[in-house]
Amino acid sequence: MNVSQYFSQNNQQFVFSRQQACNFAKGVANDFNAIHDADSSRFCVPGDLLFSVMLSQLGLSQNMQFTFAGMVTDGVPLSILQTEQHCQLVDQSGKEYLTVERSGEKIKDDQIIGDIIQDYVRFSGRNFPHILVPLLKEQGLMLNRKRPLVIYENMSLHLDRLPSASPHLEFAGGEYIPNGKRGVALLRFTISENGQAIGTGQKRMVLGSLLPYQQSESDLLIANYEGCRQAFLERQQSSNNSIT
Repeated sequence: MNVSQYFSQNNQQFVFSRQQACNFAKGVANDFNAIHDADSSRFCVPGDLLFSVMLSQLGLSQNMQFTFAGMVTDGVPLSILQTEQHCQLVDQSGKEYLTVERSGEKIKDDQIIGDIIQDYVRFSGRNFPHILVPLLKEQGLMLNRKRPLVIYENMSLHLDRLPSASPHLEFAGGEYIPNGKRGVALLRFTISENGQAIGTGQKRMVLGSLLPYQQSESDLLIANYEGCRQAFLERQQSSNNSIT
């Protein structure tokens, strides 16, 4: 997958437009969160796009942890500060948005890294509703339809060895950990090559504004999300028809 089409680069700086971020969220990650809409008043660049750019620029190491420190809006020039084990995505004033800790052997194979990015962001895009809704339902909880709060905190991966061919990422189960008025969702995945497991990973999200589970409210939350997805697909289809 070619990540470069979803940002603009000037020398060593990266800039995301609203449309680039929106196209990535909906067209690649299958993420229809309204804050990634190009016309959203609360717009922010998807964390998975920041992850993808960092991985494509830094290469794949055996052990990596990506930790998010702030939300990026459109038009903000960003650059990567890096040492052998510690990297930061920062703006011109030095504000930090994402850090990466890495160790072990490293490769910079565009095909392998592109495959990992594509598999991971598609898995990440399935977090809601396919994974989080049933995970919370088991606890008798649900996201607040009017004020949903899901904070992408970090993602880590460990590889027993680096892949030499296209790897495959697959969801391996989730866990909910109560934490006062909030909670933490841990979503685990495995990485395999030619059917053999070569590594594991985990996505960590903080969930807030949780409510006691109500089927009708949960159905409305999912219906609203599905409505956003259908609207995007219809706009895309209309755009394709006008081109042809």
